[in-house]
Amino acid sequence: MGSAYTPGLTVSGDVAVKRTRRLPIKGEVLVAKGAKVTPDTTIARAMLPGPLQTIKLSEKLGMEAKDAVQLFQLKVGDSIEKGQKIAESKGFLGLGKQTILSDYTGVVETVSEVSGSVLIREPSIPVDIDAYIEGEVVDIMPEEGAIVEARGAMVQGIFGVGGERRGTIRVAVSSPNETLDAGHIQADDAGKILIGGNGITYEAMTKAVEVGAAGLVAGGIKDSDLTKFIGYDIGVAITGQEAIGITMLVTEGFGFLTMAERTFELFKTLSGKHASINGATQIRAGVIRPEVIVPLAEEHRAAHAAGQVFELTIGTPIRVIREPYFGRIGAVTELPPTLVELESGTEVRVLRAKLENQEEVTVPRANVEIIAT
Repeated sequence: MGSAYTPGLTVSGDVAVKRTRRLPIKGEVLVAKGAKVTPDTTIARAMLPGPLQTIKLSEKLGMEAKDAVQLFQLKVGDSIEKGQKIAESKGFLGLGKQTILSDYTGVVETVSEVSGSVLIREPSIPVDIDAYIEGEVVDIMPEEGAIVEARGAMVQGIFGVGGERRGTIRVAVSSPNETLDAGHIQADDAGKILIGGNGITYEAMTKAVEVGAAGLVAGGIKDSDLTKFIGYDIGVAITGQEAIGITMLVTEGFGFLTMAERTFELFKTLSGKHASINGATQIRAGVIRPEVIVPLAEEHRAAHAAGQVFELTIGTPIRVIREPYFGRIGAVTELPPTLVELESGTEVRVLRAKLENQEEVTVPRANVEIIAT
């Protein structure tokens, strides 16, 4: 019997999760290896240089550049405050003096006799990286950041939007095939991650933002509703940077698709617990999965974790992650041992699968992922 290995989505009540928290530029790491951290703990900080501003001194004083800078009362490296007097003309016989005040706060970086201008570097802008999850710092990257490890429950989705957020899980529907609508969202759902069933309506998205919910999770979402809500078509680029005020994740695919029973039941056991959610998704090379992570004490973890060895065999449940069957769920029915030539001329290994609508399809093995059970 043919077999192969392929990445799969994790749905587990007990799994170790490591997340690398790295600054965009060199900075200072603020935690030590072995430190216990919460999601809001600042792991590292960098200082971005402030913007450079120009004071056109000669233009303000109405004189030649060289003469104007002679009247500048500070020197390179001096601190300067907005509204501070920086130059004053002598006038004629003490009359008609002109006083120049700084438009900016910062440090004098350059004084130019050629242009008659003064360059002010505004204060540096701090860039902080937090821990994102509750756990332990297991490694340090000097001047860059740290790796944080947590153990608990994790649900990975097939697609998401919105960035990192934290919230309390509330299962808002009664079954995995119930649609999350505006009526399920309560006034006190601010800061909560709401779990739906087979889908999320557009009205639910807008109301969730209105009440300040942190996240929405369901089996599926209609592409037209998502485009309407975000304001543009997502396309195939990496997601997670959308300025939508909420993070959303779907576990099954596009359209209204019943959430897997096992996933829904896991969320029910996690109701009321604090979680971290991230909608960032990248389907192509360097796969990034949207996720919900709930760190748990040992006594609260599920007795059985999802398997971490993902083997394709006959009967393996899979999800297709490329068009034309993107998001469709099925089971492997055949694993042909020989290579098959695609329309592009590339020879690849394929599999046969029966989708949930009983349709038999042939797809490249690289275009599917195993659904962990």
